[in-house]
Amino acid sequence: MSGEKTALIVLNWNGARDTLACLASLTKVESPAFTTLLVDNGSSDGTVGLVRQAFPQVEILELPRNLGFAGGNNAGFASLRGRGFDSVVFLNNDTVVDPGFLQPLLNELQKPWVGIAAPKILYMDDPGRIWYAGGVLKPATGLIEHTGIRQPDGPRFDAPKPVGYATGCCLAMRRRDFEAVGGFDERFRMYGEDVDLSMKIRERGLVVMYQPASRLWHRVSASSGGEMSLGKQLRKSGAAMTLFAKHGIFGGLLLYPLLLPLRTLFALLRFQLFRRASSQEREGA
Repeated sequence: MSGEKTALIVLNWNGARDTLACLASLTKVESPAFTTLLVDNGSSDGTVGLVRQAFPQVEILELPRNLGFAGGNNAGFASLRGRGFDSVVFLNNDTVVDPGFLQPLLNELQKPWVGIAAPKILYMDDPGRIWYAGGVLKPATGLIEHTGIRQPDGPRFDAPKPVGYATGCCLAMRRRDFEAVGGFDERFRMYGEDVDLSMKIRERGLVVMYQPASRLWHRVSASSGGEMSLGKQLRKSGAAMTLFAKHGIFGGLLLYPLLLPLRTLFALLRFQLFRRASSQEREGA
């Protein structure tokens, strides 16, 4: 690890409050040293000025328009070429990181068989509950889902392991591997680009490693039902079909739409059970 350089890319679009909180948490990160690059996707809310004032040490790339998740992150990565960075971490701006989150991810990247390292991610509004503890990917049947979502954190989520995919909320890679697979596919405007990246890495014989010693919290409401909104489900479904078509996964193309109503029903039932259990926990507190 000695002498290696790490860049951390935070993508922002009109998210000043979240971005400032995220950058504040990064100032508390323990060694190793890293460079933070804020990529602003054509914001109009004054984020750039606020960041310059509050965090003058953060580098900023201002894009003239919103290039989406894939395009914005690719632009940020491209701007760092030639500066000798060995590793890159992509981090959502609506996160707050644990001070020790970085080193475990970089340790995984020292293993030549690891292509992506991903942390344990918990809900910010329910910090003891899992949002991501690995990803299950079964392309033949079209199954793509986070491990442990909405479940209480505990020892069963504390073991590092290879997983099906990393979430774009936070993932770490060697620079050369990200370049080798062509970065994020910009045909995915929202959702799917992280699973596609994971599949490209696995096709190269590398693994996606879940490392729970690295932790962060993600601002997505576990109880509001936003994750289950119709618009979000439609966008995710479209991204999944694009993913299966790109990789020639005919089983996924056929079975994903056929099984989607059943999976959606089960997801809604699990969500309702979760809300009921959460309500009982609050009443008993």
